[in-house]
Amino acid sequence: MTFRTFMDVALTEARAAATRGEVPVGAVIVNADGVILAQAGNRTRELNDPSAHAEMLVIREACAKLGVERLENADLYVTLEPCTMCAAVISAARVRRLYYAASDPKSGGVEQGARVFTHNPNPSQTRGLRWPLRGRGRSHVKRIFCHTKMRAFP
Repeated sequence: MTFRTFMDVALTEARAAATRGEVPVGAVIVNADGVILAQAGNRTRELNDPSAHAEMLVIREACAKLGVERLENADLYVTLEPCTMCAAVISAARVRRLYYAASDPKSGGVEQGARVFTHNPNPSQTRGLRWPLRGRGRSHVKRIFCHTKMRAFP
């Protein structure tokens, strides 16, 4: 089995979010066979919903599509380290693996701040690889994020 990343899909969603005036974060969730279950970018401003983060939107859509509340055989790709709210929902949904392109020292909840996955009450819940992807994806996300923030908040 060959590893395939879906970060390019998440990056496309981040760009679309930036175009809509949102914080440029994108996410995609795939099943164990690599089939995309859902993809989205942030929509907090568009929906007037502080919980409409990309991660939350794809988890909700994937659960609804599959008719389940747990995504034990799904992998989540996100352009930026999930915040504490999203990390808690990722944990509650039992997402198998989380991949993210860039750390978020200000608001991250995985390797920063609350470090949600270090408080796992059920050791049998394996989330596998929870570290940032390096290289082109990370630098691309930072470029999009910084450019959008400077335009949106002069």
